[in-house]
Amino acid sequence: VQLQASGGGLVQYGGSLRLSCVASDSTFSTYTIGWFRQAPGKEREFVATISGTGGRAIYADSIKDRFTISRDNSKNTVYLQMNILQYDDTAVYYCAADFGGVRVSKRAYEYDYWGQGTLVTVSS
Repeated sequence: VQLQASGGGLVQYGGSLRLSCVASDSTFSTYTIGWFRQAPGKEREFVATISGTGGRAIYADSIKDRFTISRDNSKNTVYLQMNILQYDDTAVYYCAADFGGVRVSKRAYEYDYWGQGTLVTVSS
Protein backbone atom coordinates (compact mmCIF):
# COMPACT_ATOMS: atom_id res chain seq x y z
CA VAL A 1 0.00 0.00 0.00
CA GLN A 2 1.26 3.43 -0.90
CA LEU A 3 -0.13 6.50 0.81
CA GLN A 4 0.24 9.99 -0.60
CA ALA A 5 -0.43 12.91 1.72
CA SER A 6 -0.95 16.38 0.30
CA GLY A 7 -2.56 19.73 1.00
CA GLY A 8 -0.07 21.22 3.41
CA GLY A 9 1.26 24.72 3.11
CA LEU A 10 1.59 28.09 4.73
CA VAL A 11 -1.55 29.39 6.43
CA GLN A 12 -2.30 32.31 8.70
CA TYR A 13 -3.21 31.90 12.33
CA GLY A 14 -6.91 31.17 12.56
CA GLY A 15 -7.09 29.95 8.99
CA SER A 16 -8.03 26.61 7.47
CA LEU A 17 -6.47 23.86 5.40
CA ARG A 18 -7.64 20.51 4.13
CA LEU A 19 -5.20 17.65 3.93
CA SER A 20 -5.75 14.63 1.71
CA CYS A 21 -4.38 11.11 1.90
CA VAL A 22 -4.76 8.96 -1.19
CA ALA A 23 -4.15 5.22 -1.10
CA SER A 24 -3.00 3.12 -4.01
CA ASP A 25 -4.84 -0.17 -3.48
CA SER A 26 -8.32 -1.56 -4.07
CA THR A 27 -9.04 -2.63 -0.48
CA PHE A 28 -9.10 0.91 0.87
CA SER A 29 -12.49 0.63 2.54
CA THR A 30 -11.34 -2.27 4.72
CA TYR A 31 -8.72 -0.48 6.81
CA THR A 32 -8.40 2.40 9.19
CA ILE A 33 -6.54 5.58 8.23
CA GLY A 34 -5.01 7.82 10.83
CA TRP A 35 -3.32 11.19 10.84
CA PHE A 36 -0.30 11.91 12.99
CA ARG A 37 1.96 14.93 13.18
CA GLN A 38 5.46 15.78 14.26
CA ALA A 39 6.51 19.29 15.15
CA PRO A 40 10.18 20.34 15.09
CA GLY A 41 11.98 18.94 18.10
CA LYS A 42 8.94 17.04 19.32
CA GLU A 43 7.70 13.48 19.33
CA ARG A 44 5.22 12.29 16.75
CA GLU A 45 1.69 12.59 18.09
CA PHE A 46 -1.72 11.26 17.19
CA VAL A 47 -4.20 13.64 15.56
CA ALA A 48 -7.24 11.71 14.32
CA THR A 49 -8.26 8.40 12.85
CA ILE A 50 -11.22 6.94 11.00
CA SER A 51 -12.39 3.38 10.44
CA GLY A 52 -12.64 1.79 7.02
CA THR A 53 -16.35 2.41 6.63
CA GLY A 54 -16.09 5.87 8.12
CA GLY A 55 -18.42 4.91 10.93
CA ARG A 56 -15.98 5.52 13.76
CA ALA A 57 -13.53 8.35 14.31
CA ILE A 58 -11.53 9.54 17.27
CA TYR A 59 -9.54 12.71 17.83
CA ALA A 60 -6.75 14.02 19.98
CA ASP A 61 -8.02 16.37 22.66
CA SER A 62 -5.77 19.16 21.40
CA ILE A 63 -7.56 19.40 18.06
CA LYS A 64 -11.05 18.20 18.89
CA ASP A 65 -13.75 20.60 17.67
CA ARG A 66 -11.31 22.21 15.24
CA PHE A 67 -10.34 19.30 13.00
CA THR A 68 -12.61 16.86 11.19
CA ILE A 69 -11.56 13.60 9.60
CA SER A 70 -13.60 12.04 6.81
CA ARG A 71 -13.19 9.62 3.95
CA ASP A 72 -14.47 9.03 0.45
CA ASN A 73 -13.91 5.37 -0.32
CA SER A 74 -14.92 5.86 -3.95
CA LYS A 75 -11.83 8.07 -4.29
CA ASN A 76 -9.54 6.10 -1.98
CA THR A 77 -9.08 9.30 -0.02
CA VAL A 78 -9.16 10.40 3.60
CA TYR A 79 -9.42 14.09 4.42
CA LEU A 80 -8.40 16.11 7.43
CA GLN A 81 -10.21 19.44 7.55
CA MET A 82 -8.31 21.75 9.86
CA ASN A 83 -9.96 24.95 11.07
CA ILE A 84 -8.95 27.71 13.46
CA LEU A 85 -5.31 26.77 12.99
CA GLN A 86 -2.95 27.72 15.78
CA TYR A 87 0.83 28.07 15.96
CA ASP A 88 1.05 24.73 17.79
CA ASP A 89 -0.46 23.03 14.76
CA THR A 90 2.72 23.66 12.78
CA ALA A 91 4.12 20.23 11.96
CA VAL A 92 4.65 17.62 9.33
CA TYR A 93 1.42 15.66 9.02
CA TYR A 94 1.51 11.99 8.15
CA CYS A 95 -1.26 9.63 7.19
CA ALA A 96 -0.99 5.96 8.01
CA ALA A 97 -2.92 2.75 7.39
CA ASP A 98 -3.86 0.25 10.08
CA PHE A 99 -4.76 -3.20 8.81
CA GLY A 100 -5.86 -4.37 12.23
CA GLY A 101 -9.53 -4.81 11.41
CA VAL A 102 -12.14 -2.43 12.73
CA ARG A 103 -10.14 -0.84 15.54
CA VAL A 104 -9.44 2.87 15.63
CA SER A 105 -6.19 3.37 17.48
CA LYS A 106 -4.17 6.32 18.73
CA ARG A 107 -1.01 4.21 18.89
CA ALA A 108 1.40 4.82 16.03
CA TYR A 109 3.00 1.37 16.35
CA GLU A 110 -0.28 -0.24 15.33
CA TYR A 111 -0.15 1.38 11.90
CA ASP A 112 1.39 -0.66 9.13
CA TYR A 113 2.03 1.77 6.30
CA TRP A 114 2.92 5.44 6.33
CA GLY A 115 2.81 8.23 3.81
CA GLN A 116 5.63 10.67 3.23
CA GLY A 117 4.18 13.62 5.15
CA THR A 118 3.02 17.10 4.24
CA LEU A 119 4.19 20.25 6.00
CA VAL A 120 1.74 22.64 7.61
CA THR A 121 3.09 25.97 8.78
CA VAL A 122 0.91 28.39 10.71
CA SER A 123 2.15 31.97 10.57
CA SER A 124 1.10 35.33 11.92
